[in-house]
Amino acid sequence: MKRSIWLVLLVVLVGVSASLIAQMPAAQAPAASAQAPTDPIATALKNGFDGISRNVSESAAKMPEADFAFKPTKDVRSFGEILGHIANTHYSLCAAVKGEKKPDAQDFEKITAKSDMVKGLNDSIDYCKAAYASMTDARLLQPVPPPAPATPPAAGQPAPRPTVPFNRLMSNLTHDWEHYGNLVTYLRLKGLVPPSTERAQAGRGRGGD
Repeated sequence: MKRSIWLVLLVVLVGVSASLIAQMPAAQAPAASAQAPTDPIATALKNGFDGISRNVSESAAKMPEADFAFKPTKDVRSFGEILGHIANTHYSLCAAVKGEKKPDAQDFEKITAKSDMVKGLNDSIDYCKAAYASMTDARLLQPVPPPAPATPPAAGQPAPRPTVPFNRLMSNLTHDWEHYGNLVTYLRLKGLVPPSTERAQAGRGRGGD
């Protein structure tokens, strides 16, 4: 079932890219003689992460430090905790893609100072960007063995299974988009314009989140 879902997402990703190219004005569309990208799926994933990670990073920079503790209700994460959760997940998923043990970084959800959070988040983004940049379409489907556990698995506990980079990188991408939606809401509640909307308004005079 999960494999079917990922295959559908892959088809959609390729289809959207092709559709956007087809809709571009002739002056902007790639020349017919231009060489097609060697690894279109890996390139689409990389570009997708570049875009959403920019939105997340700029959201962190935009929110005043005093509002990093802001929660719309007491039962949800604060703005800063969402950023920390994103950073934690970057390291977990991208370490698996690299076949590495997750770096011994702190729990970013516990960071309270804006400068420390922004640095930690941006470092986690750079860590993942290296994983996306290293991919080819062929490598996306080659299983990566899990890193050796620090301690042997307990009796009856299943050993870690190999992972396919495409699954992890797509999960990372969609996870960032999911929580960017949260960040947009928090920014709006504080009277701030989300960064993606700022760019859309500057470029087209409309649109955005």
